[in-house]
Amino acid sequence: MTLTIRSEARPPDGPVDDPSLSAARRRLRAMSIWTVAFAAWWLFLGLPLTDPILTFGWLWAATIAWRIDRPRRVHLRFARDWIAVVVLLQVYNLSRGLADQGVVPHALEMIVADRGMFGWLTDGRVPTLWLQEHLFDPDGIHWWDVFASWVYFSHFVVTPAVAVVLWLRDRARWLAFVLRWIMLSAAGLVTYFLYPAAPPWWAARYGLLDPVERGSTRAWDAIGLHGAGNLINAGQYSSNPVAAMPSLHTAFALLVVVFFLPRVRHRWWPLLLAYPLAMTFTLVYSGEHYMIDVFMGWLYVGLVCVAARLFERRWGPLSRARAERAAADRALAAGSDADAAGSGVRSDTVDGRLLTAGAQPREETL
Repeated sequence: MTLTIRSEARPPDGPVDDPSLSAARRRLRAMSIWTVAFAAWWLFLGLPLTDPILTFGWLWAATIAWRIDRPRRVHLRFARDWIAVVVLLQVYNLSRGLADQGVVPHALEMIVADRGMFGWLTDGRVPTLWLQEHLFDPDGIHWWDVFASWVYFSHFVVTPAVAVVLWLRDRARWLAFVLRWIMLSAAGLVTYFLYPAAPPWWAARYGLLDPVERGSTRAWDAIGLHGAGNLINAGQYSSNPVAAMPSLHTAFALLVVVFFLPRVRHRWWPLLLAYPLAMTFTLVYSGEHYMIDVFMGWLYVGLVCVAARLFERRWGPLSRARAERAAADRALAAGSDADAAGSGVRSDTVDGRLLTAGAQPREETL
């Protein structure tokens, strides 16, 4: 008599978690924690993206939260790729403050230029004075003041945020964007040393213009964000007051747009180009820049894009060739290891020759 016992696997109690859904939940939780922490820092201490080191830390944390399920070595790549960018931007920030040491900035030239270009529209005044006469209310905050403060704030967010998204999605395009970002910063820094220029609020302070209110962040208190502009305001007071020519605020806004224009349908171009125009209005209305500063910033963007393109055409093929050779070497090494592992024999390489375990390299006599 034969006794047969059949064992059937019982289905697990409760629903089975989908790995993709589980990863999505972890990402959602991690990004929620990052968002709450970032918002709290911004509201109580000020925007942390005004300093390159703080920017690096917060953006790195964002990439870790976004790819929370990845191993540690993946997260360490961010530090490896970004450390040079952070160092260069920190050097730019520190060096920019030295450009006004012991020099008298240029001021009258920008006033004359703006009056010459727009005086026929502004009754002979610079556009900043004309805009503030028609829009600025010292006793109240209007919607355009709030709009201007948000646009000014975006300068510190948009460029690094775009760079991080590109780093996550397309390293080649990230390298291209960072190259233009660094080149534009360097070109502006050199100009600040060679041609230190004062903004409208500085000219008004020293009697070269009628009174000008510096109002780029004045709307924060009015809408209840009392601490939101702390670091921005501190940066304004401690930064170089004669770094007005060119306007890198509007230059970075245009750079971000120009970088993506070739990949965007033409019908979306007006919407994208509205951003640098909004930045232009903000900077001129708030007394931060003249229109000639803005135009020079736009010119610098064009020159940098041309220079970067020439650099990529000259050095791009060499970099790609080196990358392809390195990839081929890695693939060859991986294939050799895989073959040795499949045959159960450990392999070593001596002078380019594959040896099995226990074998000794033979001496060859020429």
